Amino acid sequence: VILHKSARSVLLIDLGISSLQLNSDEKGFSFRIDSPLDMRFDTNDKLTADQIVNNYSFTKLHQILKTFGEEKSAKNIATHIINSRPIKTTRQLSQIIINVKGENKSKLLHPATKTFQALRIAVNQELERLPTVLSSATKILRSGGRLVVISYHSLEDRIVKHFIGHETSRCICDPKIPVCMCQHKPRLKTTGRNFHKPTKEEINQNYSSRSAILRVAEKL
Repeated sequence: VILHKSARSVLLIDLGISSLQLNSDEKGFSFRIDSPLDMRFDTNDKLTADQIVNNYSFTKLHQILKTFGEEKSAKNIATHIINSRPIKTTRQLSQIIINVKGENKSKLLHPATKTFQALRIAVNQELERLPTVLSSATKILRSGGRLVVISYHSLEDRIVKHFIGHETSRCICDPKIPVCMCQHKPRLKTTGRNFHKPTKEEINQNYSSRSAILRVAEKL
């Protein structure tokens, strides 16, 4: 979302998935709605969650769940997915994960949350594309403009944090080099606190905000 477009004074990047997408009965983003395993934001893209779930090797599937979902049960889930093929719907996949992890009725986080997150990230190449988005956003901001980014899990936030750190540094040389040789020119500067998290009151009003982290940087 760009505010004050003519001046490029504020650019807000909200990395969250919208309720419209989650509630779609065609996209397959949600384990609460039975739908085909698609998970593409752009239907012109070729890769789908169905292809990953039904065709990827154990090694590749395990790596996706472990890396993109930070799922502690990635190995067992990957094994059960392969043994349960073919899997065609979100309900089928969700039930397989519940069988591995249990219902977790006392917890607010659904057992399938991390697996669905991992598949969505892999399908849409979200982490690979994020640095390009951040760089393009920085480029179009005017001097003094603010780049505001809201991320919702540690993988995204790590990339945002690294990007801002890189773009606010005057030197990006290896620390072992005694004299700066890179001639790097920072494009951003930090503004106050490094990051902001939602208050308890905000989380009570909007539980989806519980994992949100907001970071702000100013264009030089």
